[in-house]
Amino acid sequence: MCDTCYSVPPYKRKNSIFTSLKTSYIFYCLLTAILLSSCDGYNKLLKSTDYELKLEKANEYYEKKNYVRASQLYEELIPIVKGTPRAEEVYYKYTWSEYKMGDWMLSQYHFKNYARQFPDGKHVEECYYMNAFCYFLNSPNFKLDQTYTKNAIKEFQSFIDLYPQSSKMDTCNILMDELHGKLERKDYEIVKQYYKVEDWKAAIVSIKNYLKEYPSSQYNEELYYVLVDSYYTLALRSIYSKKGERLQSAVENYVKFLDLYPKSPYLSRAETIYDNSKRLLENLQ
Repeated sequence: MCDTCYSVPPYKRKNSIFTSLKTSYIFYCLLTAILLSSCDGYNKLLKSTDYELKLEKANEYYEKKNYVRASQLYEELIPIVKGTPRAEEVYYKYTWSEYKMGDWMLSQYHFKNYARQFPDGKHVEECYYMNAFCYFLNSPNFKLDQTYTKNAIKEFQSFIDLYPQSSKMDTCNILMDELHGKLERKDYEIVKQYYKVEDWKAAIVSIKNYLKEYPSSQYNEELYYVLVDSYYTLALRSIYSKKGERLQSAVENYVKFLDLYPKSPYLSRAETIYDNSKRLLENLQ
């Protein structure tokens, strides 16, 4: 064995460990006592009827970014200060406390409510913007329901109409583009789903609506080809009286497609459909 194993007598080593554990335990007890004392002090504050003190402490917590406690105190103070010069600032800080805690749905309501209650308030432009921005934050993935997305676009547009000179204008336009992109992507996926499940009629109708709704969409080139193919495939499965009309639609949409996208990677496939459609039309005649 190494000599250092006996450098401290066994009984002293035990005492040393015991002393260390004892010290740790005392420190833990002191820390727990401090925390309990702190919580007890806050609980006393909540039960207090000294509203001046509560407002002072709420502002202190707010400045220290303790938004949980600030929010609790501000919420209690809102009906107390209603109708006084303090009402606006208390409600404003309460709303921001909710936002900072990540409750975007609730804070959206309060930002908008601030603008209603204090139409001449010094934070009204900011709160109108934050109302729209909270809708933006609640906007989900394009695969999900897009109600919040549509509401966000509506609220940003209202903000732009109210404050056309706002410094937030560029930001609003960027965020609205992102929101429109979600709607565009969702509608594109719906169109493609009709095409995948071979519901040619639904695909044709939805593509036409899509092209009207999004005339500059990044997906339009592909969807023009899908439209040509859908008309052609539907014609092949149609009764005799409807074949000619649908083949003619395939031909006409191919001509539009060629005019718009003369270098498209879908062109060779579209051209084959065009040639087949022309041949079948000739046979029908």
